[in-house]
Amino acid sequence: MYENHRIAAVVPAFNEEKLIAQTVTTMPDFVDFIVVVDDRSTDGTAEAARATGDPRLRVITHEVNTGVGGAIVTGHRAALDLGADINVIMAGDAQMDPNYLPALLDPIVHEGYGFAKANRFFSTGSYHGMPRYRILGNIVLSFLTKFASGYWHVFDPQNGYTATRRDVLQRLPLEQLAPRYSYENDVLINLNILRVPATDVPIPAVYGNEVSSIKLRRVGPEISNLLVKGLFRRFLWKYVVHSFSPVALFVLGGLFLTLFGTAVGIWTIIETLGPPVATAGSVILAVAPWLLGMQMLMYALMLDIQESPDRPTAPPSRRLQDDQRPSPSFHPARSEPPAETAQLQQTVEPDPEPRR
Repeated sequence: MYENHRIAAVVPAFNEEKLIAQTVTTMPDFVDFIVVVDDRSTDGTAEAARATGDPRLRVITHEVNTGVGGAIVTGHRAALDLGADINVIMAGDAQMDPNYLPALLDPIVHEGYGFAKANRFFSTGSYHGMPRYRILGNIVLSFLTKFASGYWHVFDPQNGYTATRRDVLQRLPLEQLAPRYSYENDVLINLNILRVPATDVPIPAVYGNEVSSIKLRRVGPEISNLLVKGLFRRFLWKYVVHSFSPVALFVLGGLFLTLFGTAVGIWTIIETLGPPVATAGSVILAVAPWLLGMQMLMYALMLDIQESPDRPTAPPSRRLQDDQRPSPSFHPARSEPPAETAQLQQTVEPDPEPRR
């Protein structure tokens, strides 16, 4: 246990026969459960995990390959059934340093966050040795995920080294989350809809003999499609259904005015081709709505940035608070009443024997 919290490490694994044993054996002692989900591997991943003999280990084997997101969801459900208070995701390729696990848990245990994730790019040295196209790709993807998810203070969205509180997982629609590499982006979108406070934790990645199976041509369109759909879904649920906020008014009004001004401007240009000259009224009718609409959209963006759940709204864990309270067995016996109370009792106390 960690600070009186049951910790479960969910380990999605696909063809990790060479590294899964290292992932299991290096797990800290305070981890109570290790749930390895073998996502229909074609090698001996499950057997290699069981060979470690760790008593905390639970191995689940998928009959059909569901993707990394599907494996994580299976692990989350199993960990919740085991009674875990906090679930941590650790890849089966030993790329996530377990020594930083306390740093990932502390914001949840001590500060009241519902979700904490690692950030590999916390300093200029984090990009050392990385190809330029990957640096550009991470920056662009991080910005697009900020825009779609609403977590403007979070970076490195594809980092799967995360910790999530039990009550947050119970509120998440696990069965609806993206099953493959866009899982992390989809989680952030759904967490923001639920207004779950999240934070970044600076944690470097460990690169060794693992081989990445991510294909940019296949993953890029998948993530882009999810971000576009997720943006509209977040806007609908967070700003319209759950509470019709000023953000919805600014977005809807801004889109209408911007499109109206654009349409009038195109009509004016077409009608004035050749000798005719556009009148001042036509120009104003096109420009004024367009400018007002763009200003409303910018206000909506500013409000959305301010709505980013970057501060914990819940107190530190109840389990930790209960542990800090004195035990009833140590309550002192009833003490003597204060002096004022004693005087009051003496005042109202009748004489033991009335006079005759």
